[in-house]
Amino acid sequence: MEHLTKEIFLEKVFNYEVNKEWKFEGELPCIIDFYADWCQPCKMVAPILEELSKEYEGKINIYKIDTEAEQELAGAFGIRSIPSILFCPKEGQPQMSMGALPKDSFKQAIEEVLLGVKA
Repeated sequence: MEHLTKEIFLEKVFNYEVNKEWKFEGELPCIIDFYADWCQPCKMVAPILEELSKEYEGKINIYKIDTEAEQELAGAFGIRSIPSILFCPKEGQPQMSMGALPKDSFKQAIEEVLLGVKA
């Protein structure tokens, strides 16, 4: 799993300095975990995302953004609570989910939002 800085985010996810409207820059759909080291629920989500990054390798990317280190990115998305999870499909609008999700919920969102698999 890759940790994103603002520079990498602008290149791989969304260049909000150039585009006003959402425009996904990535090759693969992605999940972005906005987290902080002191956040307990974030610590619960981390191993789940590790597992998912292996299970969906080559299909999706999973990124992490430290909201303490990257306050501008957190501000750009109006992150108020963490963890906040952003699901970015290749086409269409991203979807934000607040709070720690169980693995099943992640898998459902990956299948439906990111991979377009209808249940």
